[in-house]
Amino acid sequence: MPSKRSYVSPLREQAAARTREQILQGATELFADRGYGLVTVADIAAAAGVSPKTVFASVGSKSDILDRIVDQGVARSGHEQAVRHLLGLRTPEAVLDTLAQGTRAGNEARFLVHEAIHKALPVHENGAALWERAMAAYRNALTTAAGHLHTLDPPPRYAERETADALWFWFGPSGWRSLVVDNAWPWDRAEQFLLRTATATLYSHQ
Repeated sequence: MPSKRSYVSPLREQAAARTREQILQGATELFADRGYGLVTVADIAAAAGVSPKTVFASVGSKSDILDRIVDQGVARSGHEQAVRHLLGLRTPEAVLDTLAQGTRAGNEARFLVHEAIHKALPVHENGAALWERAMAAYRNALTTAAGHLHTLDPPPRYAERETADALWFWFGPSGWRSLVVDNAWPWDRAEQFLLRTATATLYSHQ
């Protein structure tokens, strides 16, 4: 007797995907606003308009939800395309301008995701590993940018490793957060400041 094949309804799959997206979006907003430690699964369910049972069935535990938020943020960052574009630039000015614009756009667009992760670090059981996973591709992109700068004329005044660390200091999420969140700077002002600072520091006295 032939075995029955399970039938997966496309409409049901689409509905499930929408539910997962609503849960993740609601959780991201809550984590960014209140902090991971102060948010319950019941809170997430209420924000998404579903039951706590649906949250567990669709996404998992609160820790699972944060993991999915991190993975989704990395997948949607577009870092590979950005790096390919950057490696085609032939002047230091163009590279730094692209870094300022690109990292500003990424941090602004994924502000809630970064805030959700940032506020989870003090209380999450694997906070350090979570942050490393969330930021690995971002940091690698800036390290690649530093290497490219050292192939151009003139090269930065520092060693390549120091250049990479400096780019992370300026254009990494902490630099943006310090100006935009801690000091309430507009994104435009922060972008211009970071670009001026990077240019002056890397290419002063040349």
